[in-house]
Amino acid sequence: MTTLDAKLLTREILLGFWKVHILHHAAEHPIIGQWVLSELRRHGYDISPGTLYPLLKRMERNGWLRSEIAVGKGPRRRRYYHLTSRGAAVLNVLRETVVELHREVVEEAAAHAPRKPLRLEAPASVELPAAKKAAPASRKPRRRP
Repeated sequence: MTTLDAKLLTREILLGFWKVHILHHAAEHPIIGQWVLSELRRHGYDISPGTLYPLLKRMERNGWLRSEIAVGKGPRRRRYYHLTSRGAAVLNVLRETVVELHREVVEEAAAHAPRKPLRLEAPASVELPAAKKAAPASRKPRRRP
């Protein structure tokens, strides 16, 4: 099997997963970029701010999120992202799609996966009772009359 191209996987697949994740959390509460970065990292995605912030802007341009800048002074005020009604509709469709995709890709695949054979021998540390031990190879089994 060939090695995975991480950039290609990110561009083609994971970016969509991140969007679903962002919409999900924006439905729960307003989000900020730094929080999203830490949340995605918690799930094992090492996403950079240079990837995240353009993604949030695209989602805002698509009408899925709206942002507001926190009151205060300074060039780096927090920008809060809120889910819009259009974003909520997109999230509902995505949730249905994710459920169906999970059913097919995970549950059906597990149901059809070859099962490992059961281990029928006792572990080495378990002593079998004397009656269950096999007869030595040199002895012939008795015949019943």
